[in-house]
Amino acid sequence: MSGGGTEASAGGEAAPGGGDKKRESLGTAGSPAHLIIKDLGEIHSRLLDHRPVIQGETRYFVKEFEEKRGLREMRVLENLKNMIHETNEHTLPKCREIMQDNLSQVLQRLQAASDSVCRLQQREQERKKILNDHLIASEKQHIIQWEDFMKEQHSKQAEVDEEHRKAMERLKEQYAEMEKDLAKFSTF
Repeated sequence: MSGGGTEASAGGEAAPGGGDKKRESLGTAGSPAHLIIKDLGEIHSRLLDHRPVIQGETRYFVKEFEEKRGLREMRVLENLKNMIHETNEHTLPKCREIMQDNLSQVLQRLQAASDSVCRLQQREQERKKILNDHLIASEKQHIIQWEDFMKEQHSKQAEVDEEHRKAMERLKEQYAEMEKDLAKFSTF
């Protein structure tokens, strides 16, 4: 597709390296064959060799694209600059002021909540301590009552054992007397 070499040789220019002999053999500059070759070179150049046109169009497109892109990017950058400036000048100070106002309120509420929680924990600890003390006292009282009950049971057991022993002795004496009486009557 490269027609540059053909055009150069058809244009009548001297090719480097001694290509003049071939041209001379085709005829002189004004001969009809020479004109036909020249016309063929131009046709070939126009129809098949689009490099100069494409290069020109490409340069034009790139130039236009870069200019439009540059303008578009400049507008985007200018908008960003304006937004940043407005943010720095107006929005950030407002946010900072609102944050400081609300932060002090939040800190006050947080401190109040913390104090309430501390009071509740203290009350709960006091209640647990009282309950624990009551349980310990109640347990001690139950232990004392149990010990008293066991002493009482031992003393009652001793009394019952003593009564049983006495009753056994009385019964033994009674049976001994009955045996004596029976022995008296059996002698008859």
